[in-house]
Amino acid sequence: MTQPPLSRQIQKLEKSIKVQLFHRDNRHVALTPAGKAFLTEARSLLAHAQSAPDLARRISDGSSGLIRIGFTAGSSFGLLGKLLAEITEELDGISIDLREMVSSEQHSSLELGQIDIGLGRPPVDTRVFDTMTVEREELVVAVPSGHKLCSLGRPVTPCDIAAEPMVMHSPIKARYFYDLSVRAVPTSSDNVAHTASQILTIIALVSGGHGIAMVPESSKVMGYQGVQYLEFKGDIHTPVELQAVWKKGFDNPALGRVLDLLERRFTEMTTE
Repeated sequence: MTQPPLSRQIQKLEKSIKVQLFHRDNRHVALTPAGKAFLTEARSLLAHAQSAPDLARRISDGSSGLIRIGFTAGSSFGLLGKLLAEITEELDGISIDLREMVSSEQHSSLELGQIDIGLGRPPVDTRVFDTMTVEREELVVAVPSGHKLCSLGRPVTPCDIAAEPMVMHSPIKARYFYDLSVRAVPTSSDNVAHTASQILTIIALVSGGHGIAMVPESSKVMGYQGVQYLEFKGDIHTPVELQAVWKKGFDNPALGRVLDLLERRFTEMTTE
């Protein structure tokens, strides 16, 4: 472009934005402070415009994007950390937003579109949500260190603990674990010393000598002092399941990539 058309274009631009962008005289032309700021922003806009098509393609095929994950405190003991590491390694273009919430809160947030996927406990409304089992583990018996049950030399049975003071899961706020526990060990209300909704609180009460408790095996990773975990063998097999839950008809391609990763991970674990 020759000088006269260029000068006219600059004048039109300055008139349009109502700011002087250049100092001009007969010898030289220099940017004003406003011109320097405008140039920086203009270059940034051009860079974004050039990268926008590629970003749109990557989001469309699920290689980039944002996944908002709701998770229970219990899921953080085992699965969550490993899953985040695998997403970072295999799907490094996907950003993650973590939100701790109980399973019922996850379902509400999924319906409102506030999260993309939840890691929680059954049951769910299968008319609204799809699910995938992502972890399965055993119930164990948490007892204060040195408890008489530690000397049995065999797995603990329901008869061994039927009369023991129990720290129970809340039948309202931790219904899933409550149902598993009473199915595994029929317990009289007279034996319930305390109830709590969080596994960490239950373990702390066991450590303080307030009773024994049925907890998922992954609780061992907390390393709480004053607690021992004993193998349990009941008349009914009661595995603890963790599910991925998502709304039917989701439209986030990145979620599809994460679900593929979860499915492959669980398949590998169950075939080992």
